[in-house]
Amino acid sequence: MSVAPPQARSAAPVSAGERRIALFGGTFDPIHVGHLAVARAAERRFHLDEIHFIPTGRPPHKHRRGMASYADRYAMVALACADHPRFIASLAESGPGHSGREVYYSVETVRHLKQKFHGTDTRLYFLLGADSFLHIPSWKDYETLLGLCDFIVASRPGFRVEALRLVIPPDLLARKGAEHGPLDPRAIILRRTSVFVLDTVSSHVSATEVRERLDRKESIHGLVPPRVEEYITKQALYR
Repeated sequence: MSVAPPQARSAAPVSAGERRIALFGGTFDPIHVGHLAVARAAERRFHLDEIHFIPTGRPPHKHRRGMASYADRYAMVALACADHPRFIASLAESGPGHSGREVYYSVETVRHLKQKFHGTDTRLYFLLGADSFLHIPSWKDYETLLGLCDFIVASRPGFRVEALRLVIPPDLLARKGAEHGPLDPRAIILRRTSVFVLDTVSSHVSATEVRERLDRKESIHGLVPPRVEEYITKQALYR
């Protein structure tokens, strides 16, 4: 893992009294140190007040055999967030009875949370990885989603920002010289929102690697938070 020097300019100006919340969704199967590193980097750079980790119930794009139950994935997220006062384990996509059996789409979740925070001085961000953003055209109502909140895209070393612009419909892009544009020169300015690039942290850890190591009965020490490692061991997950 490598950490780059801090940015010289803030990614976006902070308004007095403004509350900044990032929504970080995923299967978290399991949550690992790479997820937390991205969240911490986003927290620092964007002056976030809260980061809501939202485990998906039934993922609309990927559902593999052997996936841990929603209850287990949520429990691991809660354990990982326990030592971080600004990190919150969210039940936003848990569904009726918190069963995790429903399919939720990001556009629905963001719209619901925007309504929840309506009337408060809250700015929402959607935090995700660059690879996920490149597949955003396959998401339900993605053009609507891109206009609902700002995006923070965690890039990997050597990633070109222009690749993100290519998957955004041209008619959603703001005209040059848009007054609402942020200070960050690498941001992509849309008509109502912005897409920011987070390139201050990189991690080679993946949930797939964690599961494969467990399947081979190898140690995952250092790949997941200690409390998560203990939970996986006690529950005999991914074996």
